[in-house]
Amino acid sequence: MKFKINLLNDAPQIPYRYASTLPGLELDDKGAELFIPAGIKSTLAPSKKYIGFCPGSRHNTKMWPTDYFAELGNRLAEEGYQIILLGGRDDKKICEELSLKIDNSINLCRDDDLFQIAADMKACRLVVCNDSGLMHTATAVKVPVAVIFGSTVKEFGFFPYKTINLVLENNTLSCRPCSHTGKEKCPKGHFKCMLEITPGILFNKLMQFIGTL
Repeated sequence: MKFKINLLNDAPQIPYRYASTLPGLELDDKGAELFIPAGIKSTLAPSKKYIGFCPGSRHNTKMWPTDYFAELGNRLAEEGYQIILLGGRDDKKICEELSLKIDNSINLCRDDDLFQIAADMKACRLVVCNDSGLMHTATAVKVPVAVIFGSTVKEFGFFPYKTINLVLENNTLSCRPCSHTGKEKCPKGHFKCMLEITPGILFNKLMQFIGTL
């Protein structure tokens, strides 16, 4: 039997660690903030039924499978929600694929226009994402997030900071975490950290989460 000892269970989040390097600096209770220029507005019509999907990430082991996003998106569509696909230049391929697979979805993947992405996020009721830069963008504009962690863990400090959140991770594996930044492929070859968080599990969690918003 393998045992895993969590030595980072009480470790502070990254903003606190950074702030501690400057004597006398105190963080407020507002969390991260991203100020969107006044001229940048969302292209979406007002609705309470938008759910943003940010399916990309820098490393493969931090990405929930594309087919899982597609299945989840269609289940949410059946409940009356409309999926908004968000990302930058590197996410165009996966967003295009999902736009074909998810009924009535809207592909707003941008050319790394962070302000426009943030403005579109603000039109969403919540954002479903991987452990990625766009997760932090969503938290900075105060949008609730549902985050799937794969090869990384929230104890590293890069988890949603002072915003409403739902974090999903597979805590049954002794091989997690295998990296603090992510890898190109699963070192064990099974990728259970992501594959065992099924669309059905996330859908049920999301329905409960949405009920609290």
